[in-house]
Amino acid sequence: MSCLSKKHRLNNSKDFNQIYKSGKKWHTASFVAFFTPGEKLQIAFVASKKVGNAVQRARAKRRLRALYLNYENKVQTGKYIIVAKNSAINRGSKELQKDFLFAIKKLQLFKNEKTF
Repeated sequence: MSCLSKKHRLNNSKDFNQIYKSGKKWHTASFVAFFTPGEKLQIAFVASKKVGNAVQRARAKRRLRALYLNYENKVQTGKYIIVAKNSAINRGSKELQKDFLFAIKKLQLFKNEKTF
Protein backbone atom coordinates (compact mmCIF):
# COMPACT_ATOMS: atom_id res chain seq x y z
CA MET A 1 0.00 0.00 0.00
CA SER A 2 1.20 3.45 -0.83
CA CYS A 3 2.61 5.72 1.84
CA LEU A 4 0.17 8.39 0.71
CA SER A 5 -2.93 6.61 2.05
CA LYS A 6 -4.78 8.13 5.00
CA LYS A 7 -3.42 5.67 7.54
CA HIS A 8 0.15 6.83 6.79
CA ARG A 9 -0.52 10.57 7.08
CA LEU A 10 1.00 12.52 9.89
CA ASN A 11 -1.40 15.30 10.83
CA ASN A 12 -1.35 15.67 14.60
CA SER A 13 0.32 18.90 15.77
CA LYS A 14 1.58 17.11 18.89
CA ASP A 15 3.48 14.65 16.68
CA PHE A 16 4.85 17.49 14.53
CA ASN A 17 6.19 19.34 17.57
CA GLN A 18 7.72 16.19 19.03
CA ILE A 19 9.48 15.33 15.75
CA TYR A 20 10.72 18.90 15.25
CA LYS A 21 12.18 18.97 18.78
CA SER A 22 13.68 15.52 19.21
CA GLY A 23 13.91 13.98 15.74
CA LYS A 24 16.99 13.59 13.58
CA LYS A 25 17.19 16.21 10.86
CA TRP A 26 19.20 16.95 7.76
CA HIS A 27 19.21 20.05 5.58
CA THR A 28 19.67 19.91 1.82
CA ALA A 29 19.42 22.60 -0.82
CA SER A 30 15.81 21.71 -1.59
CA PHE A 31 14.28 20.44 1.66
CA VAL A 32 14.77 19.61 5.32
CA ALA A 33 14.11 16.03 6.43
CA PHE A 34 13.04 15.18 9.99
CA PHE A 35 12.79 11.60 11.30
CA THR A 36 11.98 9.70 14.46
CA PRO A 37 11.97 5.90 14.53
CA GLY A 38 8.71 4.05 15.02
CA GLU A 39 6.87 0.83 14.31
CA LYS A 40 4.68 2.18 11.53
CA LEU A 41 5.24 4.60 8.71
CA GLN A 42 3.79 8.09 9.04
CA ILE A 43 4.81 10.91 6.76
CA ALA A 44 4.01 14.55 6.08
CA PHE A 45 5.11 16.87 3.29
CA VAL A 46 5.13 20.55 4.25
CA ALA A 47 5.74 23.79 2.36
CA SER A 48 5.45 27.13 4.12
CA LYS A 49 4.34 30.38 2.53
CA LYS A 50 8.02 31.27 2.09
CA VAL A 51 8.10 28.78 -0.78
CA GLY A 52 5.64 30.78 -2.87
CA ASN A 53 1.99 30.93 -3.75
CA ALA A 54 -0.38 27.98 -3.38
CA VAL A 55 0.42 26.57 -6.80
CA GLN A 56 4.17 26.60 -6.14
CA ARG A 57 3.75 25.07 -2.67
CA ALA A 58 1.58 22.28 -4.07
CA ARG A 59 4.11 21.63 -6.84
CA ALA A 60 7.00 21.42 -4.37
CA LYS A 61 5.11 18.95 -2.15
CA ARG A 62 3.99 16.91 -5.16
CA ARG A 63 7.56 16.61 -6.43
CA LEU A 64 8.84 15.51 -3.02
CA ARG A 65 5.99 13.00 -2.65
CA ALA A 66 6.80 11.47 -6.04
CA LEU A 67 10.46 11.25 -5.11
CA TYR A 68 9.66 9.54 -1.81
CA LEU A 69 7.39 7.01 -3.55
CA ASN A 70 10.40 5.74 -5.52
CA TYR A 71 12.15 4.76 -2.28
CA GLU A 72 9.28 4.00 0.12
CA ASN A 73 10.13 0.28 0.35
CA LYS A 74 13.83 0.95 0.94
CA VAL A 75 13.64 3.29 3.95
CA GLN A 76 13.02 2.49 7.58
CA THR A 77 9.62 2.83 9.19
CA GLY A 78 9.02 5.78 11.46
CA LYS A 79 7.70 9.30 11.39
CA TYR A 80 8.95 11.58 8.62
CA ILE A 81 8.43 15.25 7.95
CA ILE A 82 9.78 16.61 4.68
CA VAL A 83 9.79 20.42 4.60
CA ALA A 84 10.19 21.92 1.14
CA LYS A 85 12.50 24.86 0.61
CA ASN A 86 12.12 27.57 -2.01
CA SER A 87 14.62 25.93 -4.34
CA ALA A 88 12.59 22.68 -4.52
CA ILE A 89 10.40 24.27 -7.20
CA ASN A 90 13.18 25.08 -9.67
CA ARG A 91 15.64 22.23 -9.12
CA GLY A 92 15.81 19.52 -11.74
CA SER A 93 14.60 16.03 -10.94
CA LYS A 94 18.15 14.63 -10.90
CA GLU A 95 19.29 17.30 -8.44
CA LEU A 96 16.24 16.70 -6.26
CA GLN A 97 16.89 12.96 -6.29
CA LYS A 98 20.55 13.54 -5.43
CA ASP A 99 19.50 15.71 -2.45
CA PHE A 100 17.03 13.06 -1.30
CA LEU A 101 19.53 10.21 -1.47
CA PHE A 102 22.16 12.31 0.29
CA ALA A 103 19.78 13.15 3.15
CA ILE A 104 18.60 9.55 3.57
CA LYS A 105 22.19 8.28 3.61
CA LYS A 106 23.31 10.90 6.12
CA LEU A 107 20.36 10.10 8.40
CA GLN A 108 21.13 6.36 7.94
CA LEU A 109 17.54 5.53 7.04
CA PHE A 110 18.00 2.87 4.36
CA LYS A 111 16.90 -0.59 5.50
CA ASN A 112 19.93 -2.19 3.88
CA GLU A 113 22.93 0.14 3.49
CA LYS A 114 24.44 -2.15 0.82
CA THR A 115 21.54 -1.32 -1.52
CA PHE A 116 23.05 2.04 -2.41
